[in-house]
Amino acid sequence: MLKGFRDFILRGNVMDLAVAVIIGAAFTGIVTALTEKIINPLLGAVVGKPNFGYLVGHIHGGEIRYGDFLTAVVNFLILAAVIYFFLVLPTQYLLRKFHPTPTPPPTKACPQCLSDIPIAATRCKFCTQPI
Repeated sequence: MLKGFRDFILRGNVMDLAVAVIIGAAFTGIVTALTEKIINPLLGAVVGKPNFGYLVGHIHGGEIRYGDFLTAVVNFLILAAVIYFFLVLPTQYLLRKFHPTPTPPPTKACPQCLSDIPIAATRCKFCTQPI
């Protein structure tokens, strides 16, 4: 029973998930600081207030705080943009640089004589059979 648990814990995807959660928690602090210290003051300079919490709708005595929802949406979009532009794009660039996609061979085998002929060929240059 303990061996099975050890194998489960040491399996690659469990360790990858643990590292991802830890890095994600640390990255949240960075994005929160970016949002609260840079983006929200810029929005405040343009709109007049640093967030949309002041937007409240009143319906039959109840309050609908749709401004808080808009602030959460803006924060989510900022988080998604930061993750995409600072993590996803550089990672994709590095993966393409170090692991380029293999190019297909410029030739194919003739079905009759098995000679290598260009892919665009319609007739084999060795046995003259149509392809």
